[in-house]
Amino acid sequence: MRAIIAGSGALPRLLLEAEIAYVVQFKGVVIDRHKAPPIKARFEQLGKLFDDLRAKEVTEVCLAGAMGRPTLDPVAFDPFTAAKMPMLMAAMGQGDDALLRAIVSVIEGEGFRVVAAHEIRPDLVAQAGVIAGKPMGESDAARGREVLAALASLDVGQGVVVGRGQVLGIETLQGTEAMLRFVAETAPGSGGVFVKRPKAGQTLKVDMPAIGPDTIRQAAAAGLKGIEVEPGKVLLIDRAAIEAACAETGVSLWAGP
Repeated sequence: MRAIIAGSGALPRLLLEAEIAYVVQFKGVVIDRHKAPPIKARFEQLGKLFDDLRAKEVTEVCLAGAMGRPTLDPVAFDPFTAAKMPMLMAAMGQGDDALLRAIVSVIEGEGFRVVAAHEIRPDLVAQAGVIAGKPMGESDAARGREVLAALASLDVGQGVVVGRGQVLGIETLQGTEAMLRFVAETAPGSGGVFVKRPKAGQTLKVDMPAIGPDTIRQAAAAGLKGIEVEPGKVLLIDRAAIEAACAETGVSLWAGP
């Protein structure tokens, strides 16, 4: 059986359209309404969560949706979590990708297979080619790819905005929306391109980059003319709504090269 460890946003809901037996809901995490039976959990009691999953005969786990770093109560740690916490805290200090790798290692160490969202819904992955509009700003897109490649080893972010060859914004821990809002405030009407790609060596099992219709509208509000994503490595959250947003705003979207 398969369970989703759900965060917020549309991705868990889209995955629940597939065959999912249970939804793990951590305390304090707000998720979309769903029909799958819930498994309530606390970050401080991972040992209990794994016991509950085994009791439900769950063998595969998918981590999906946005989830911030929680405030933990050490008094509530169960023995399993207390034993793993030094390793998790060390990974947290090395960046998001290191932390996610550590979380996957803990889950798989308990005998569960971690499956990626695109294994459950391969139709959500952007395939090479034009998705809406037509590619434009090829030199800006190429510059964006170069910047992301140079930053890959630093575990900074998955996106960059380039306009007329100038780097206008780099995605950091604050995320895509914050970056696009910054570009809107500091370089309005740039006509630039937003390039979204995974970092080199990124754990796509649990952190594949994604865009949705809100991303399109935020890019339009920032004065951008196009978005380029890497084919096969970026999720399109609600493709029909994305294409409608592109038509509404005039922002082009393509996957490649």
